[in-house]
Order: sequence, then structure tokens, then C-alpha cells
Amino acid sequence: MNDITQLPAPAGMAQSGEVFGPQVDLNAFVEEFGDGLLASLNRSHPPVYDGEANPRRQAVMASLKRAPFPEQAEVVQAISALLLDRHEPAGIINAEMGTGKTMMAIATAAVCHGEGYRRFLVIAPPHLVYKWRREILETVDQARVWVLNGPDTLVKLLKLREALGQPSDGRLEFFILGRVRMRMGFHWRPVAARKRVPGGELAACPQCGGTVIDSDNEAVSLSQFLREERRHKCRHCHSPLWTLMRPQRETGSLQRDLVLKALRKLPTIGKVSSERLVQQFGEEFLATLLGDNIHEFINLMDENGELVFSDRQAARMERAMATMEFGFGEGGYQPTEFIKRQLPDHTFDLLIVDEGHEYKNAGSAQGQAMGVLAAKARKSLLLTGTLMGGYADDLFYLLFRILTPKMLEDGYRPNGRGSMGPAAMSFLRDHGVLKDIYTERDGDSHKTARGKKLSVRTVKAPGFGPKGIMRYVLPFTVFLKLKDIGGNVLPPYDEDFIEVPMDDEQTFAYRRLEGQLTAELRQALARKDTTLLGVVLNALLAWPDCCFRPETVKHPRSGSLLAFVKSLYGEQQPMPKERELVDICRREKAEGRKVLVYTTYTGKRDTSSRLKAVLTQAGFKVAVLRSSVETQRREDWIADQVDRGVDLLITNPDLVKTGLDLLDFPTIVFMQTGWNVYTLQQAARRSWRIGQRQSVKVLYLGYAGSSQIACLSLMAKKIAVAQSTSGDVPESGLDALNTDGDSVEMALARQLVA
Repeated sequence: MNDITQLPAPAGMAQSGEVFGPQVDLNAFVEEFGDGLLASLNRSHPPVYDGEANPRRQAVMASLKRAPFPEQAEVVQAISALLLDRHEPAGIINAEMGTGKTMMAIATAAVCHGEGYRRFLVIAPPHLVYKWRREILETVDQARVWVLNGPDTLVKLLKLREALGQPSDGRLEFFILGRVRMRMGFHWRPVAARKRVPGGELAACPQCGGTVIDSDNEAVSLSQFLREERRHKCRHCHSPLWTLMRPQRETGSLQRDLVLKALRKLPTIGKVSSERLVQQFGEEFLATLLGDNIHEFINLMDENGELVFSDRQAARMERAMATMEFGFGEGGYQPTEFIKRQLPDHTFDLLIVDEGHEYKNAGSAQGQAMGVLAAKARKSLLLTGTLMGGYADDLFYLLFRILTPKMLEDGYRPNGRGSMGPAAMSFLRDHGVLKDIYTERDGDSHKTARGKKLSVRTVKAPGFGPKGIMRYVLPFTVFLKLKDIGGNVLPPYDEDFIEVPMDDEQTFAYRRLEGQLTAELRQALARKDTTLLGVVLNALLAWPDCCFRPETVKHPRSGSLLAFVKSLYGEQQPMPKERELVDICRREKAEGRKVLVYTTYTGKRDTSSRLKAVLTQAGFKVAVLRSSVETQRREDWIADQVDRGVDLLITNPDLVKTGLDLLDFPTIVFMQTGWNVYTLQQAARRSWRIGQRQSVKVLYLGYAGSSQIACLSLMAKKIAVAQSTSGDVPESGLDALNTDGDSVEMALARQLVA
């Protein structure tokens, strides 16, 4: 069997073996001819924003309590020109992690308010909802902020609907919706009156008393109707035969228990303190403060006018409550469904979507809900630091949800059954990279001669073509890099890779394991069986970091033993990469710098506990952030560890990849990177953010001669593809296509069996 991957050569490129004239990389070409190219491009495609600041909008930004930096103000000017002057339905701020996307979005809202916009809806990850509220109140004077993230969300939306006809008082109104609340639908149950007839009971309309009948005009029994899973209306008076399921409002001792439980979530408040507060102020009053006005709660005074909480308590509680949600009202009706059905179009003038790349999946309920909200709002603003993860269809559904008219104009529309699958494949063919893989087999299908069978399958590969970038990315996107903000705002940033040699015994055991698993994988792939692919690759990537424990690799289906390697290191014996980490941490501690250590193996292999033991034995004070720490409490938990004087923080990068500012840890060490480009890029910039005063170092450790080196190399290629849609020019134009592989996993497999 022979697998032959055929990729068409780009237009104008020589076929393999042909070279026409001297070869120049793209950066050198742009440097040489950039001025002429830029002048020609500006004539044929005039820029939306040419750097000439609008003085009125600049004055609005200058009047904010916190004015944006000049580079941030330029982004706001550009995105405002796109939305307000060009009247485009949506814009994208593709800004690197730590550049202040929240600040730029708030400033954009203030500029839009100066030109008649009134209400702004923000979609944020759940642990950033109160961070958004805090930053809005710190930036916009007298802003009115509604948090739609608790059980009382429906109550607030009903109040909004009642207030729609009232004139504006001139204040900006922000509505912040937590992403977990973004689902369509609501909880309901069928409702019918009881109608007694000989032989049983029929369902009747509670309004007119008419008997409920089905599509065959037959009367429906009450028991059958109450099992109905579809909502119906009365055939006679058209009244709904269903009602919302509303949780009962908590009263009495239940309300008291809920308030006590909420108080005990706060730092410095225990069982005795919570009981004393409820006895002193009452559960109703405290529920009101916790649910809607946390600042008044923090500044609570007793009957003598004295503050209840000390400055230290207040600071810790404010930090914790910035990411907590307390609700004591009613819920059940999904807020996105309410906005779709009960509020007029353009009730919200601007939809701000934080971490917009997380809404790219085709079948995601949250992604579909985001599309509904974008259709209801006048304009949409997408905030992201990683617009795409390497594949063209990463962008398709995201673009379709915010730029629907543009995509429909280009022919990408649902088919007759309402499916977007064919349109997504068409978009991938037009602007992405597809690989046709021809497989040739010897066959016995002929009676008198041996024949050959040829099969073809098509798979996607990383890459996004320049036509797609010019059509869908550049006209709607403003780019900002941390390096663009300037040295006065951000310290130096440096990334480095350290190749760590394995010990002799470790190398010998790895080579034997690799040989056994590769032979098994090659045989399985020859049978067109890809079952072993993930098992083999994960074992080879993880074993060098986990050889302190025995490694047993079994077939996922049959359970047969594929390979076994005994443990090579004891509990008190550090491995080579751990010894390198200890050396790094000693150097950093001598300079007064804290270290953030990322490890991806925190499940059954649990390298985090091993790392903590090794580093503690070396004399460091270590903390481990685990998934058991609630999402909304992680920022406060980390701050507590810093207050206790930790030298190192160990965690999985997935736990801190969005929203958290880890300014106290200027040195970051990746023990492993994982497969996910989004996670890697986000996690690497957790401490290089506005407000950082120390230089930032990011170190990647990999075992020499292992699959980890190949994985790091392939991740770098995927990042190069992702950056081609983030305003970066790769060294070669073909880097944007990355035609030598499809996924990191498949590329590693090809290298193994080659």
C-alpha cells in the first residue's frame, strides 16, 4: 500500500526541482518593495482609517476616568470608523493577550454613545463577568451596569422591557451576560384543565374550556397531554397550553441558609462572622446587597457609623467578589431566548463578544446563541487574541454569525435541509487547504491478472489563503501587538527553548518503547486501523516526563499488552528536566522573580504533585492550582498564595488561559505544551500584560531526541499559520499554507512511521 499526498502547486510557483532565478523570502521582499506596494494598495483600496484621528471621538476618550494609551486610542478610532462611518455590521479587535481589549471595547462603547448609541450588551466568560463590571465602573463615569449572570436575570430583563419607551438620562447602559447563560430555550410544562367525561378525563383549555384536540381532530386525554413534549395552543381561543416552570422564591429559613452560605464563600468570613452579620443586618438586606451592590456590602457600616470590615478584609473581599455571582431571584427562562422573543430588534446598539474565538464551533449551543444576539443587535464587536487556530473552517462559523450578509453575498448559505456543512466545505475549498490522499493497493479482482485498487480521500490541513485574509479578515479587523504599545508601557519579552538531554538509561528505555509502539502502529495503519494513533503518540510524548512510574500501554479495544516499561526514578530522585527546572528556579529566585510552571499531565499521571515534591525538597515554597478551585475563585486564590510568599506556582495551562493577570510571575516555564494552539498562545502571555514592570521570560523544555521536539516544532508551524491572520507576515508566503502536515497528531504519526 502506498499513500501519496498530492497538493497542487500555487500559481506561479515552480514544480519540484525547478528554480527560476534567485529566491527571496517574503519579509525581505516586503522590506525592499514595501513603500511602492503600500502606495499602490492605498490607491486601489483606500484604508478605513488613515491615522487622522477624529477630534470629537478623541475628546470622548480623553474625558474617561481612565484614558486609553495612544496605541489603544488608535484602535478605537479605527474600529469606530469601520462601524460608524463605513456602517459595517461588525468589527474585530484582534489584539494580543494583555493589550487591554476590555479597555478598548469600553472606550469604543463610549465613542458610540457620543454618536447616539445607548445600550451595550457584553458576552463574557463566567469568571470575567464581574471583572468587566469593575473595569466599566472604573472607566466610565456614572455608567449603569446590569449583570445578567444569576438566577435573577429574567427579572432584570423584564425591567429593561418595561423601560424601553422611557427617554435616556444620558448615562451609558451596559448589560453583561455570562457565557454559561447563553443558551436558547426555557423550562416549561404543559397546562390543561380537567374535563370529566364518561370513561375518563380529557384535557381542556384553561381559558375557554374547549376540549384539546389533536391533528386528527380527536380529543386528547389529560394523562396523554401532560406527557406532551411539544408546546401547543388552543384550537379555539389560541391561548398557550403551557407555562414556564418557575422555581419558588426562597423564604424564611431557606433564604437565611442561602445568605449564610453566600457569605461563607467570601474570604475572612467564617461561620461565626456570617451568623453575626445576618443577625445584625437581616437576610433580606444582605441578599439585596450581595445580589446587586457589592460595593455597598464591602463598605457596610454598623449603627455607630463604623465600617464593619477592615481595609485588609475589604481589599480581599473586593478582589474575590469581582469574580463571584450571587443571585436570590427567579430564573428558568434562558436570557438569549428572552432577548430573541421578547425584546425588539436593536434594543442593544452594540454587542461586545469577549474571547470571540470560543464561539467558532459549528454545533456549539453558545455559538448559535451568539449568532442570535448578533442578529438582534445593531452592531457587533468581536474581541480575541487568537482569531484562528490554523484551519480555515475555524473562521467560517464565526464569520457567518457576525457578518451574515457578507457570507450570504458570497454564496455561503444553508442547503435545503438547513445544514451549513456544504457551505463550510465550500469555504474550506475556496480559502483553506485540502489534501487529496490517493491510496493504491494490490488486488485480486481480475481472473487472469493481478490488478490495483486506487482510493481517494480528502482531509483538511492547516492554512488560510491570502484571498480569504483580504476578503474576510483585513477589511473588518484591527490588529494590535503588545510590542506596538511601546517600551514605556511594557517591559521586554523573551521566549527560549531549552533542549534537555535524557539520561543514558532513560534514552535506552525510550528507544525500546518507541520501537515497540512504532512497529505496532505501522501494522495497524497498514490495516487502515487508526485506533492506536492517539494511544501511541500520547505514550511517547508523556513517558519521558512520567518515567517515575511504570508505564503500561494496552490496546484500547482488545486490552492486549503493547508495551511495558518499569519506573526509572524514585520519589527523591529528580529527572533531567526536573533538575533543569530546579536550576532555573534558583536563578530566578536569586533575582527576586517568581516562576509559573505549566504541566499538562495533571490527571492520572499527576506530574504536578511530583513537581511540587521535587521543588519543595530543593527549598522552594510551592503552590499547585488544581481544577478543584472554582473558576471564579482562581484569581483570589492565586493572590492569597502570593501573599503567603510562594516562589513557584504549578498549574495546567487550561486553568489560567483566559482573563487572569499573573503579573507576580514574570518567568514562565512550560514542562509540556499540549496540542492546542489557542491554549499555548494564551497561557504564554499571562504575565506580559499592561501593568507588568519586570522583564518577562518564557521557557519551553523538551527532551532531546524524543517526540516532544517534533511536537514543539509542529506547534510552531501551526502558530505561524494562526499569526498569518493576526497581522504577522511569515518568513515565506508558503508558511501561511503549512502544506507539510494536517494536524499535529497526524504529522507526528507520519514522522514515526516514515
